[in-house]
Amino acid sequence: MAKYNFDKIIDRRKTDSLRWSHYDKLVIPLWVADMDFESPNCVVKAMINRVNHGVYGYPLEPKDFKKNIVNYVKKHYEWEIEENWIVIIPSVVSALYSIAVNCTINSSHIITPKPVYHHLRLAAEQSKRDFDEAELETIKNRQVLSLKGLKKVVNNKSKLLYLCNPHNPGGSVFRKNELENIIDFCEKNNMFICSDEIHAGMVLGAHKHIPIASISEIAANRTITLMSLSKTFNFPGAGLGWMICKDEKLREMASHGLGSIIPNPDIFGYITTDAAMKEGDEWRLALIDYLKKNKKLLVEKINQIPGLNLYDMEASYLGWISCEHLPVKNPFQLFLNHGVALQPGYMFNQPNHVRINIATPYSILSEALKRMENAIQSIN
Repeated sequence: MAKYNFDKIIDRRKTDSLRWSHYDKLVIPLWVADMDFESPNCVVKAMINRVNHGVYGYPLEPKDFKKNIVNYVKKHYEWEIEENWIVIIPSVVSALYSIAVNCTINSSHIITPKPVYHHLRLAAEQSKRDFDEAELETIKNRQVLSLKGLKKVVNNKSKLLYLCNPHNPGGSVFRKNELENIIDFCEKNNMFICSDEIHAGMVLGAHKHIPIASISEIAANRTITLMSLSKTFNFPGAGLGWMICKDEKLREMASHGLGSIIPNPDIFGYITTDAAMKEGDEWRLALIDYLKKNKKLLVEKINQIPGLNLYDMEASYLGWISCEHLPVKNPFQLFLNHGVALQPGYMFNQPNHVRINIATPYSILSEALKRMENAIQSIN
């Protein structure tokens, strides 16, 4: 018997779950990016021990917390950083918004990829800065942020490039040469990079995750890297994140407002993250094996459904599906009408696509894919 039971079906409908409470109970919800698996036991135990104390006052950062981050980043990504480069944040999303405001001026121009996790685009939009989207290029079924796309939108006021690696929703893990091209582009155009790397711990293919800031001194001095373990170990409702930035001035600007406009992390964010860093890796590796199994099922089924294309899914549990060849304007609604809720492509400015979350028991995913196949058959 496997040590970790990812096949276990857990009823989440009465837990105020955003994902499971939004739609009718007959709908399979594979939209929001969280998992239907229990967090590792080390995280659960750490939470229970703290809850049982009964007093939940204002927290201090645990002793050696940043040292543990330094060691974790070195172990998993072969990147040597220093403790003073690290800023603890309540979430990656909050940092995306604050960086757009704090690290640019009103006349600045921001570039975001297209498609990309919608909060990157919204951070640029809500900062009231001008911004453009650099269209990703599809190369051998991979979504890549290429120089071709960047050159089309850059101008002399461009100051900030948002990057998402591994990419959400496209699923790509950017190669070293692709990252080097982005660094060269930003250096030539005097831009800095905000790199959302929250899915770095769930690489499914042969290519390792490379933090863009780890590639060179130039990259390190131009990059704010955002990381968190909340996605990898499934505690997005009780997590925190961190910024890594070598350049002191850029780090100070990015940190402005933390502890005031942006609240400090709560006590449980420290508890969950510390436990996952110290004891969670065996569970993480088992999770990756299970996600590979689910990915295999997804690839097999999508390849059998006419009109759909799944881009190479090199990391995470999010699959990006093109529905461009379907004779429908709203594929999200088509699948919803047949009992599967996916993340609609319009959230990523590509309404003829959908994103699927495969971090669910195999049996649930299998049923969802049958419903998707029935949906396509209904229009043919």
